[in-house]
Amino acid sequence: MGHSFAEAGDAQKNNFDLGEFVGDLNVEEDASSDDISLEGLQQELEECKEDDVVANILSKGTALRDYTKGVENNLRQVELDSIQDYIKESDNLVSLHDQIRECDGILSQMETLLSGFQAEIGSISSDIKILQEKSMDMGLKLKNRKVAESKLAKFVEDIIVPPRMVDIIVDAEVNDEYLRTLEILSKKLKHTEVDHMAKTAKALKDVQPELEKLRQKAVAKVFDFIVQKLYALRKPKTNIQILQQSVLLKYKYIISFLKEHGKEIYLEVRGAYIDTMNKVLSAHFRAYIQALEKLQLDIATSSDLIGVDTRSTGLFSRGREPLKNRSAVFALGERINILKEIDQPALIPHIAEASSQKYPYEVLFRSLHKLLMDTATSEYLFCDDFFGEETIFFETFAGPFAVIDEHFGTILPNCYDAIGLMLMIRITHQHQLIMSRRRIPCLDSYLDKVNISLWPRFKMVFDLHLNSLRNANVKTLWEDDIHPHYVIRRYAEFTSSLIHLNVGYGDGQLELNLERLRMAVDDLLIKLAKTFSKPKQQIVFLINNYDMTIAVLKEASPEGGKIQLHFEELLKSNTSLFVEELLLEHFSDLIKFVKTRASEDPSSTSERPITVTEVEPIVKDFGSRWKAAIELMHKDVITSFSNFLCGMEILRAALTQLLLYYTRLSDCIKKIQGGSALNKDLVSISSIMYEIRKYSRTF
Repeated sequence: MGHSFAEAGDAQKNNFDLGEFVGDLNVEEDASSDDISLEGLQQELEECKEDDVVANILSKGTALRDYTKGVENNLRQVELDSIQDYIKESDNLVSLHDQIRECDGILSQMETLLSGFQAEIGSISSDIKILQEKSMDMGLKLKNRKVAESKLAKFVEDIIVPPRMVDIIVDAEVNDEYLRTLEILSKKLKHTEVDHMAKTAKALKDVQPELEKLRQKAVAKVFDFIVQKLYALRKPKTNIQILQQSVLLKYKYIISFLKEHGKEIYLEVRGAYIDTMNKVLSAHFRAYIQALEKLQLDIATSSDLIGVDTRSTGLFSRGREPLKNRSAVFALGERINILKEIDQPALIPHIAEASSQKYPYEVLFRSLHKLLMDTATSEYLFCDDFFGEETIFFETFAGPFAVIDEHFGTILPNCYDAIGLMLMIRITHQHQLIMSRRRIPCLDSYLDKVNISLWPRFKMVFDLHLNSLRNANVKTLWEDDIHPHYVIRRYAEFTSSLIHLNVGYGDGQLELNLERLRMAVDDLLIKLAKTFSKPKQQIVFLINNYDMTIAVLKEASPEGGKIQLHFEELLKSNTSLFVEELLLEHFSDLIKFVKTRASEDPSSTSERPITVTEVEPIVKDFGSRWKAAIELMHKDVITSFSNFLCGMEILRAALTQLLLYYTRLSDCIKKIQGGSALNKDLVSISSIMYEIRKYSRTF
């Protein structure tokens, strides 16, 4: 077929007439057609005159019709050439047509094959969908069965009683494995009581009697076991803390088990522990207190008061006591160190007794309370951990508290050591801080009670000292001695001690009491001073006592407190009085003249003008003996004042005042008519200044 088609094509090619194919073109007929309109031609020409071709035509003046005919001929020639090209390619077009028909056949076969595949795939999809539905249904059933199986397995596990568990509960010793079995038994007992499904299950009727028997057996067995452990606490020389921590706490689950499944037995165990520890701790504290009492050093008695005459208390009443113990009644001394050792371990009585050491009561007080704090802390933490109840601690410690209260009941009424009482108050405060830092509140109420009992006793003893000053018998206390009085020294040491113990506390009540004591000693000092016949001795006595008091107070508070400032003012005022008395004793005429006449104006016309005759004896008297008088003043000061430095300060003040008096006298003489005649007898100011400096160098 293809071959014949090619032959026909060749024949057609040979017989092709170009003129017939194109036809006869008549341009003139087209140009003269009525359908052509020249309207708007001028406008189009105007628009196209810029075109190069149009411009060329117009410029050459070529006829439009001729030009159009040329264009038509060119187009016709192009068309003929194109037809010739298509004729040349006819063989290729025929080949392409054959290839397209072959492709159509192949594609038709593939369409048929794919249609078959599509039908088969649709069938398979339907089968897969059915299988998927069946799989989902089976998966749901499996899930439900697993849930049912897990619940049933858990139910069976929670309710059955394994033989191994029975053997352990009944026959095994109480150890770690036994405690683990107790936990399992507890879970089963709770499950049968709480779980609704277990309550309604028929299987429970078979299991419940067995569980109850096991519960009773377990409760009885652990009761016997734990009671034996508690009785071990009663053995002498048992370290209770170690036994509690290393033994009892290992079995604290027994207490939890008894709380939940044997309440009555738990109460018996609880009562047994409280009874045991109450007796054991009470015995320990009683023995410790008895041992401490042998170490006690008595400091003060009811007669050891500031204002009591030591000569009236009996010569032999204190004969066996060291002198340092007597000084400790009023002076703090090294007793303050107890506050620095507040957290040191408690005393071991037999070691202290073996070394024959004795201690003031505040040392024993700190030691007793240190032991109490450590024991209470350990017991409180154990009770909270083992029993889960804080109230057990207070029931357990009722006995030890009673023993300590009984001890204080005998000690405090006979305690007249005010310094010791204040130390105990400060020790109690420090112990409260220690317990607060430990975050252990079990001793809060006890320490508050101790504090409340110490303050009234301190106040009572303090008032005894105060009243001893107020009611002091001046006649019995007076000694013909201008040096510091022993009562005033007691007062200074006592006040200094309490001020020292109040540093950092700022106790206003204590400060008020010390002010009352200061007023009482002021009154007593004045009374004692008045027993001296000479005013000068009275002043010296006061100065010596004020100076001594200030020196002692500075040891407690170097910056100077209210009481110290008070005595410094008194010392200053009495020093001025003494200076006047001392100068009057040696230079009475000079001082009398300066005070009465030196301020007058010699040139004024007064009734009694100052004359050379009046001044000359004073000048000559001063010039003849001023050095000797200063030496006498120096000796007087040295012998009068206990404190050398204080005496030298007073002497310098006296000499300075003397210089002022003499300067005023010299100035007055310069104004007197004829006063220049006395210049030869006047002592130069520089000479007096030299003497003052000479005595100043001695200190």
